[in-house]
Amino acid sequence: MTHSVANQLEAILKRLEERHNDEKVFTTIYADSARKEAKAADKRREKGQSLGPLDGVIISIKDLFDVEGEPTLAGSVIHKSSPAAQQDALAVQRLRKAGAVIIGKTNMTEFAFTAIGLNPHFGVPGNALDASKIPGGSSSGAAVSVGEGTSQIAIGSDTGGSIRIPAALNGLVGFKPTSSRIAMNGVFPLAPTLDSIGPIAHSVSECFVTDAVLADEDTTLPAKLSLNGLKLAMPNGYLMSATQSSILEAFMHSSHLCEQQGANIQTIEIDDLIEELSNATKLGSIAGIEASHLHSDWLNDANANVDHRVKTTLTKRRTVSDTDYQNILKIRTKLAKQMDERLKEFDFLIMPTTPIHAVSIASVNDNEHEYNRVESLLLRNTQIANQFDLCAISLPIKTNDMPAGFMLCGRHGDDKRLLAAALSLEAIFAK
Repeated sequence: MTHSVANQLEAILKRLEERHNDEKVFTTIYADSARKEAKAADKRREKGQSLGPLDGVIISIKDLFDVEGEPTLAGSVIHKSSPAAQQDALAVQRLRKAGAVIIGKTNMTEFAFTAIGLNPHFGVPGNALDASKIPGGSSSGAAVSVGEGTSQIAIGSDTGGSIRIPAALNGLVGFKPTSSRIAMNGVFPLAPTLDSIGPIAHSVSECFVTDAVLADEDTTLPAKLSLNGLKLAMPNGYLMSATQSSILEAFMHSSHLCEQQGANIQTIEIDDLIEELSNATKLGSIAGIEASHLHSDWLNDANANVDHRVKTTLTKRRTVSDTDYQNILKIRTKLAKQMDERLKEFDFLIMPTTPIHAVSIASVNDNEHEYNRVESLLLRNTQIANQFDLCAISLPIKTNDMPAGFMLCGRHGDDKRLLAAALSLEAIFAK
């Protein structure tokens, strides 16, 4: 006997009610509308009229998606007085149409900037496996909601790793589609050149169907892509350096499992492309520059109640001239083409999602040097997919410590094939 969606939802709402004085995972809970959606899903189930694989699935959305009738905060208190959204974000409309039960909006780092998961206004959602550890950001509450079971699937955004980092640190699957794949209508941007939206879930199949709904495509699961004969590229140098031994060991073990299934793993040189982009963005990252343009309204206000980590960086990036910015974009386009050329002879690129495990919240909360060190390591590998316009997925791999992620990157637009390969990897890693 399958449990009703309404009963499942009530159990979650009861949990959330019990901790409402100390709620750090959600910023808004839609108890009334979620109850209506759950009841409607149960009625459809009784009549055998399913709307598809997301019908009756309890989903959380990151606090940067518009929901009609309320301001979109994007993790910031300064938006509390912003005008209410006129309609749901397109992604939210598509989820509702698919029968999803939207339980609430999840906490995030302010304006989706920064990767550790701290938010001075709404608190820090502790990692789902150890609440004293960081959740990873910027989709912090999204990953924790799935990890702790207060949602089945979470919708996040990814500009430099904001879906894959928290997915890896919380032992979940996180998918970043090619950035142009899913319409961003009604989504508060961080950096339009790099932004993409995608799911965090327990399985690749859940990510596949959610992505298909968000992209308004067929939700039929693909056949697993056989690993036999696949050519996988493992980067030499920079992206494998300074990786914690337990993560490196788990990653190499997982790679070996792929080889046992007939995959051919070869090293690839891409450090020169990474270095050239790094040199081009010495004045400021694309994300930082674009965000400084988007937030020019409050950046003029020295007293704006914004996380100092966000404020300091964006204030610096305001000084980058339009000519320099356009030049960075040109170099990025050229390097993305060169990366695509290098990846042509391979099926996918593989690497650890993050080189480090989740650290304690206390270790980074007041120590700026440690905060910067941890953040740069967390972003190091994941941001490659955003910077070079690829698609990528993080799969959980077991270590003798906190969870880690195995990242599979595909070429621009190769999303469906990437997900089909991830279905195979997931089955192999689970054994």
